[in-house]
Amino acid sequence: MRVIALHVGVLAALFLVQFVLPDYHHLALTRVMLLAIYAMGYNMLFGYTGLLSLGHAMFFAAGLYGAGMTAYYTDLGVPLAFLIGICCGAALSLVIGVIALRTTGVAFMIVTMMFGQVAYLTITYFTDYTRGEEGLTMPTSARSFDLLGLHVDLTNAVQRYNLALGLLALTLLVIFVVVRGPIGRVLIAIRENETRTLMLGFDTFRMKLGALVLSGTISAMAGAAYGLMFAYVGSTFATIQYSIEALLFTLLGGAGTVLGPLLGSILMFYMIDITSEYTQAYLLVTGVALVVLVLFFPKGILGTIRERWLPWLP
Repeated sequence: MRVIALHVGVLAALFLVQFVLPDYHHLALTRVMLLAIYAMGYNMLFGYTGLLSLGHAMFFAAGLYGAGMTAYYTDLGVPLAFLIGICCGAALSLVIGVIALRTTGVAFMIVTMMFGQVAYLTITYFTDYTRGEEGLTMPTSARSFDLLGLHVDLTNAVQRYNLALGLLALTLLVIFVVVRGPIGRVLIAIRENETRTLMLGFDTFRMKLGALVLSGTISAMAGAAYGLMFAYVGSTFATIQYSIEALLFTLLGGAGTVLGPLLGSILMFYMIDITSEYTQAYLLVTGVALVVLVLFFPKGILGTIRERWLPWLP
């Protein structure tokens, strides 16, 4: 009950805070929630399964371009474009998983980074369609839609915020159910000792593939929502920088914790946002702050709190 109350409380706080936020932070927190969903997808693979990927931005970009290009070049509508973006990420993660999971450790990290670079170069190669770094700006038709008798306007900050919050709640629910169930136990066992888990009779390859597909699908959902809500699709989102950002969000908040990526995303975003107002060396200041946090919270903020004081934290 404490765990459920914590998650419901966090979602309730995010819902209520929108009524007091100024316009800038209203928009910023919408963006942070979508990036937190992306980081949660990454945490599913890294935090719970123990697989370090440096190419995860390709799944975010798959959802981004799958939804964005569908909305830009066709009249299929926003909901269908969103679903196509998610399917693109799921299909890509399945293909990449079948290949990359034949490796382990550092080799897996390098292979995923290489696939990530291939995805980025593919986007820049087909510039006639993707517009490369210039990107695509969504047309007016991709800024609103009707669903179940309701009219949704993505230019409306309040509706956009609550849509992002709804997706965040859905992601939290899915991850919570998975990691607290038998599958989550097996994934944690693989993270701790894959050889022993294999000896116990579990198909570790299939479990890791499932974790990668779920991780990629969640990341693609974040990318699809990001592109449609903010009306922009660009190759920058496929660079290795965005893979590293997901890693930093997860490490800062606490790898292997459900709420860690959300906390890490909020702290990292506002740390950069606030310091950049005072100095051009904001990345240096942010780096020093991260080093200090890692020294005092070696397993991330929530990971260390769970280890030292609150062992019931998921």
